[in-house]
Amino acid sequence: MRLMAETILTGGPVFMGASEGIAQAVAIAGGRIIAVGQSDDVAALATPSTRIIDLAGRLATPGLYEAHMHLLPLGLMMGDVDVRPRHARTLNELLALIKARAEKAKPGEWVLARGYDQFELDVGRHPHRSELDAVAPNNPVYLVRACGHISIVNSKALELAGVTTATPVPQGGAIEQVNGTLTGLLAETGRDPIKKVLPEPSNEELVAAVERAARYCNSFGITSCMDAAVGMRAGYNEIIAYRHARRTGRLPIRVNQCLLGGPNGILERCHAEGLITGYGDDSLSVGPVKIFTDGSAGGRTAAMTAPYLGEPPTTGLMLLTDAEMEALTLDYHAKGYQLAVHAIGDAAIEQTLAAMEKALARHPDPDRRHRIEHCGFTSPDQMRRMRAAGIEPVPQPVFIYDFGDLYRSVLGDGRPQASYPLRSWIDRGFQPAASTDAPVCDANPFPNFYTMLTRKTSRGTIIGGDETVSITRAIQAYTEFGAYVNRAERHRGRLLPGMAADIAIWSRDLLTAAPEQILHDTACDLTLLGGEAVHDRLNMWR
Repeated sequence: MRLMAETILTGGPVFMGASEGIAQAVAIAGGRIIAVGQSDDVAALATPSTRIIDLAGRLATPGLYEAHMHLLPLGLMMGDVDVRPRHARTLNELLALIKARAEKAKPGEWVLARGYDQFELDVGRHPHRSELDAVAPNNPVYLVRACGHISIVNSKALELAGVTTATPVPQGGAIEQVNGTLTGLLAETGRDPIKKVLPEPSNEELVAAVERAARYCNSFGITSCMDAAVGMRAGYNEIIAYRHARRTGRLPIRVNQCLLGGPNGILERCHAEGLITGYGDDSLSVGPVKIFTDGSAGGRTAAMTAPYLGEPPTTGLMLLTDAEMEALTLDYHAKGYQLAVHAIGDAAIEQTLAAMEKALARHPDPDRRHRIEHCGFTSPDQMRRMRAAGIEPVPQPVFIYDFGDLYRSVLGDGRPQASYPLRSWIDRGFQPAASTDAPVCDANPFPNFYTMLTRKTSRGTIIGGDETVSITRAIQAYTEFGAYVNRAERHRGRLLPGMAADIAIWSRDLLTAAPEQILHDTACDLTLLGGEAVHDRLNMWR
């Protein structure tokens, strides 16, 4: 029996996929694509009740796949004090925002803030504990840098966590002191004592955060994502919250859950309950296991083989010893998990790659698709070995836009030029999935597209201009490649018969738009998830 269309999109270009090219129309029924092709052929599937959407020249693409973001933490942090550079260009502006929140809070209530970048502040440095004390004398303050790997806390927070000048600094962490006084700066595992005393969100708060962040993603054409460290904020309760959100219709996005591994993770409990990579369905599934090996380049904590510029001298932080990393990697690989390892610096990438190679040699699996998340500063030899082992990079090109000038200030001109080399990876046969690492960067995809097309920073600096790609490749990186690294390429990432009817309709034809138009003057007009509208900017879905 021939399926008839419930919805037809026509009147504009339909991007089926990088290899398949452009169609004129697409027909949807039962949440799936049933036909795509010439307008007349697709129109033959219409009935009197078929909804016809006139694209009016707009481009329709597969819904974007955010291959690496933190959906639940993004939703929680949307209620924190927003001190990103767009809101606080000076230290005084940042402190004023924190003071305003503290004045509304009850004494002893935590003030949580997120998003500052010391490179963008007028003072060119991190805030100091004493400055937070001055604006929030009665409240503990937890201020997180944009990268998510460095935090500044005030004296109240240190007191609650029991952190003093005598507190031992853990492996892979930092508790900064200057002249025998705590500055309030904590990095990586040095933040663990603070995290233990932060208030625990309720189940309703977690579910609301998932829904809030998902709706935000929908507004940008995002229909699928990988939450890149489930368990990082509220432990196993995050698994419970996701199930609740799905069961109650509050999950308007397809989620691949990347389970937090390592000493503070939830992997052992998940494994005991049978939550292995691939468990679940097209709405909510279990994906890889996350291991953190280093920090961020902008925070000077990504592990490099050559030192950073500036003081104090450092090559970053290795969060695990080689033996610890090899043991975790072998254990998770042997248990059947895909791995998604955070490694930005070339030293961390080397540690990660060596551990994965050994695990794959012990238990061969040519299609496990282990991933190196971020994978910012790779050498040609590392890329060769990754390709041979079937290991995929999952980068965030937008890091160049948001942090590229900072990279130059802490690494010099040379190393940033070769960072996040999208074109080189694609030319070598990788499928590097573009993502934002939100809330590290905004989930807004347009700066990401702009960076892939131009390699320009927000200040206009070109970094590694030979690594630009075409708009076709950029869309592919945000759709098909995202589906591939999340093992969903058979039903998402392209617009072909049988694929999920997850579709983004843009306010213009991205294929012919100038990069500056995409960055500054483009929006997502309509987002379909399984053939139903989850975002409708212009009331197109009637």
